[in-house]
Amino acid sequence: MIALAMAEPEPNPYTIDELAAASRVPSRTIRFYQSRGALMAPEIRGRVAYYGKPHLERLKLIAQLQDRGLRIDAIGDLLEKIDRGEIDLAEWLGVEAQMQAPWAADQARTLTEAELYALAGTQRPGLLADLVRARIVERRGEVYLLDSPSLLAIAMRLEAAGIELDTASAASAILRKHLKRAVGELVDLFVGRVKDGHLDITRAGKLFAELRSVGVDAVRVLFAREMERALRELLASGKVAKLSVRARKKR
Repeated sequence: MIALAMAEPEPNPYTIDELAAASRVPSRTIRFYQSRGALMAPEIRGRVAYYGKPHLERLKLIAQLQDRGLRIDAIGDLLEKIDRGEIDLAEWLGVEAQMQAPWAADQARTLTEAELYALAGTQRPGLLADLVRARIVERRGEVYLLDSPSLLAIAMRLEAAGIELDTASAASAILRKHLKRAVGELVDLFVGRVKDGHLDITRAGKLFAELRSVGVDAVRVLFAREMERALRELLASGKVAKLSVRARKKR
């Protein structure tokens, strides 16, 4: 915890209750921030703790960082490093902005029934029930929550090619599961490289701009190559011929 040095008393110092009123942060929360190292210690005069403008500004900064999704322990660690001069706040905010930038132009939407039909490109009977059952959309009263317009478009393309929505949804779940693990391992790899000094996190602007482009391309290429390999193995195994025989018998 970093103590705030004051050579002379401030003209209008705050007690903790006055700081709480000025910042609109409850006194108990201010004490909690101090205990986590996010807020500097007050000046003690006799038996009373006094706070100054730096504390008020720090509380505003804590609120801004919380709005960005940081937990209080992470905020305390970050601010201690800033106070020690190990991190530049403006530089860190630039890194944070790059990390928060979206990788896909695909935002969740709430749609009416007519809007959902229009986006799907068809009004076939049973479509809405199938989309809900496949968990591509979620019905909320009179509207529908669509988590991914892009995945809806993919599902509809697959359905037009003869692949049912349930199958498309199951395939999506498989990809999500394995990609989540792969992305987690990739993040751990890059964090480790930064710690080892092999990557410069201060160049985050260029780094993440390239990762957004190259990363998506790499997944596309690797997926295509793995599908080619898997389909060649399936063909060589003779299973395709057997499946064709079964399909003819069912006709």
